[in-house]
Amino acid sequence: MKRKVGAVDGLGRGISLVEEMPDLKNGEIEVEVAASLISPGSELGSCGSRRKNPNHSISPRPIGYANAGIVTKIGSNVNDFEIGQRVACMGAGYALHADRVNVPQNLSVVIPDKVTYEEAASTHLAATALHALRRTEPLFGEFGLIMGLGLVGQLCLQFGRLSGCHIAGMDKYTLRTEKAIQGGAETVVKVGSEDPIESISDWTKGYGLDFGMIAFGGDANDAFETTYRSMKKTPDGHHMGRITIVGGAEINHGFGAGLGNVDIRSAARTGPGYHDENYEQGNNYPKVFVEWDTKRNMSECLNSIQSGSLRVSHLYTHSFALDNFDQAVDVLVEKPSEALGVIVNP
Repeated sequence: MKRKVGAVDGLGRGISLVEEMPDLKNGEIEVEVAASLISPGSELGSCGSRRKNPNHSISPRPIGYANAGIVTKIGSNVNDFEIGQRVACMGAGYALHADRVNVPQNLSVVIPDKVTYEEAASTHLAATALHALRRTEPLFGEFGLIMGLGLVGQLCLQFGRLSGCHIAGMDKYTLRTEKAIQGGAETVVKVGSEDPIESISDWTKGYGLDFGMIAFGGDANDAFETTYRSMKKTPDGHHMGRITIVGGAEINHGFGAGLGNVDIRSAARTGPGYHDENYEQGNNYPKVFVEWDTKRNMSECLNSIQSGSLRVSHLYTHSFALDNFDQAVDVLVEKPSEALGVIVNP
């Protein structure tokens, strides 16, 4: 059987390929995809440089790790799914931008009745944001700042508000700051248009931040410094609080007296289990010791979408057919100020 899949080539362009459908492995389900969601930072990060320095020797590489569809086949040792069920899927190399995929059962969850395929395609990114928030340990009433209002940042912002926190957002694109306000941010700061430290101080009435989250990749030194200098300060002049890094941010900063009593935390992916092949295939961790594994985080995100407490549809700005995958990539690479969530439909 053949399948169609979206890929990126050595010129930084999106293309649609036809390839052999891989065999269904132990612990996997086959899914006919209805919608997938592009994550521009991690999936398309190399496209800009490739367009400036094209390399025809680089073979096209299928991309994608967040989709949703209908179960069409069941692999061996799969007990939690039935043919015909609607499922949300995640995982690099599995939940591709494609018309058909094979996905491990623990990277798949049943979609609640009132959740659309397009909404469910956000589950991987939503679980990433939820895990990052758990790592941050927010408390009701605290002040938090989300640096970088891409899809993960927008979802971190909403989960912060759902935790009872006062949340601000910061980004350079007007589209993203507007989406943040729609998602519940109390205030937003547009990079370059105002003094961010003064703005945050005014917003917190001089108290300062309890926590910050940096939700983008690449050089984050300025973002980190702004977040650090916006943290609450003790009478002896030391800043304190928590800063969580979600994404591939690169930061160079001193420790000890140069950092004060600020905790720096890294949030990796969607929670325990992702990239553990045994877990992915269905060998669960003991729930009493690992409460919030990847699959449970995925399920909780879908439940929040179903209840209306987590909103994702307003984050989608474009949709394209899989045959027009080049256009989906182009709008994100060439017009980042005009695009955010881009859905691909086979």
